[in-house]
Amino acid sequence: MGRSMDRARDVIGVAILALACFGVALAASLTLATDSVATSRVATPRCTGAALAVVPNLSGANVASVTVSSVPSSCGSASVQAAVNDGSASSTGSATVPAAGGSVTVTLTTAVPVTTDMELDIVFIGP
Repeated sequence: MGRSMDRARDVIGVAILALACFGVALAASLTLATDSVATSRVATPRCTGAALAVVPNLSGANVASVTVSSVPSSCGSASVQAAVNDGSASSTGSATVPAAGGSVTVTLTTAVPVTTDMELDIVFIGP
């Protein structure tokens, strides 16, 4: 019984080795359409490259809204989004720029406490 058990183990071992070699051979036979990794770059149109004035408006010790001024008419009717983050709390809001440009105030969904390392970001979408 010992010899037949050794023989069965050998047959199973050879079968597993054959399947492993077949898998490696199959993977090696695959062809790739390209041999490089590519990136792409898309030009993003801007309504302005000019400096804008961005001022946080306070309600007590919290930023309740953000006023963006000196917006040129080329940004008229665009949506402006503002985000304020103080490191532990954040809030966002959006508003539409008047057609002639000028100033727009974005009211935040929740007032954010003012801190020395507060971050305020704006982005225009459109027109």
